[in-house]
Amino acid sequence: MSRIKTFNLPDLGEGLTEGEILAWLVKVGDTIELNQPIVEVETAKAAVEIPAKWAGQVQAIHHPEGTTVEVGTPIIAIDTDPGAGPLEAQSTTATPSGDLPTPSAASLAAVELAPAEGMVEPGLIGGAAPGGRTAVLVGYGPRTTAAKRRPRKGALPAQAEAAPAAPAGVDHGVVVGDKSAATSMIPAPQVHDRRGGASGGAAGGAGGGAVLAKPPVRKLAKDLGVDLGTVSGSGPLGSITREDVHRAVSGTVAVAEPIAATTAPSFGADREQRIPVKGVRKLTAENMSRSAFTAPHVTEFLTVDVTRAMKALDRLRGRREWREVRVSPLLLVAKAVLLAVRRHPMVNSTWAGDEIVVKEYVNLGIAAATERGLIVPNIKDAGRLSLRELADSLTDLVQTAKSGRTSPAAMSGGTLTITNVGVFGVDTGTPILPPGESAILAFGAVREMPWVHKGKVKVRQVTTLGLSFDHRIIDGELGSKFLRDIGDFLTDPEAALLAWT
Repeated sequence: MSRIKTFNLPDLGEGLTEGEILAWLVKVGDTIELNQPIVEVETAKAAVEIPAKWAGQVQAIHHPEGTTVEVGTPIIAIDTDPGAGPLEAQSTTATPSGDLPTPSAASLAAVELAPAEGMVEPGLIGGAAPGGRTAVLVGYGPRTTAAKRRPRKGALPAQAEAAPAAPAGVDHGVVVGDKSAATSMIPAPQVHDRRGGASGGAAGGAGGGAVLAKPPVRKLAKDLGVDLGTVSGSGPLGSITREDVHRAVSGTVAVAEPIAATTAPSFGADREQRIPVKGVRKLTAENMSRSAFTAPHVTEFLTVDVTRAMKALDRLRGRREWREVRVSPLLLVAKAVLLAVRRHPMVNSTWAGDEIVVKEYVNLGIAAATERGLIVPNIKDAGRLSLRELADSLTDLVQTAKSGRTSPAAMSGGTLTITNVGVFGVDTGTPILPPGESAILAFGAVREMPWVHKGKVKVRQVTTLGLSFDHRIIDGELGSKFLRDIGDFLTDPEAALLAWT
């Protein structure tokens, strides 16, 4: 059995066919363990860490950070028996034309690609799983249709010379002359080592030391065109933070030559920023465009006095068993939506062409703004949860989203969504429906405003709700009643609970 095994980018589930390599968590020469995270990959839905299928020593990294790789493409080579002695040395001298070196026949004989589907050991990624399906990291297994390929920027040139014939038993169609195999000869790209700093000559500062920066900071610096080697770090152990990168950008602008007062303003490309549309932002754009031009949207608004609801929250926070629980107005809004759905089940449905699918479960989506863009994870079967369980689920959902670790599975299957625009100081909005859902509620900011209460004008706490719904499913009467019930609950939650439960 050969020692060198090539690990391909696995199927990440949910029909995804490619992913962008955000950060390598190992570097060439590192000794790794089975199931140790080796690379962080961003898909159109989430950033996930991929574990190693074998223990051993990293021999080659085929794609640098920032590269978009299709599922099934080799990304790393691992020596599964490094204690057996050194491998045959391979020449890394480039040809005069700049082509990559040709691997030797002996080295090709030592390479073993991951077995094809159906040949992988049971339990491993890509291997057999219960029920006759294929094991993947998350989701529902690989797609049966072929992936659509697109041209890549910066693709490697074809090799000038053909590789020597490989010994019997080597897959000539994949290894010999294959771009991925050739790239394994490239010196290891700069990667971030969790055990301490970065590696690679480009990472060194003026003094030759390693630059300490987390992968998101490195990506930010790359997007803004900042050389980390010229930035002084203010974080722990001299690490570079996001603020350091932004200060470097501001400093560059500050030392620029002042524009003379008589100089005509420039409106060229030098004053424009072009941001690639990919990942979460690309998926969000596609979903919103499809929904906006498919489902006929109607939006209604309701302004309600939530003074009693805010006082109820204060009393809830004061109870001994709730003192360690995060209690926010969003909790009461979520509870109001779930109770209103029980009274108007048609709101929790999907348009399926020749039929309407009314769902008896509520996967409650909560729109969350993250550094990677807008995501909508959902709380599964939220209608079955108690108020305390709902509070804990909301806290976990928000913390996971802020850390960038929301899984694709957590963002699929939503049936009804709440978007809390009030956290940005906005009164309300006209939200667009997530695809497959029939209603979405915008919860605005809670403000102190003059309000007629018991025949007198008093200062009360007031908010505005905005409900968008699919007019193919929900007519004006149903949408109005649903929104009115949510408002009634928020006006007097204790009375509504007694009346409706």
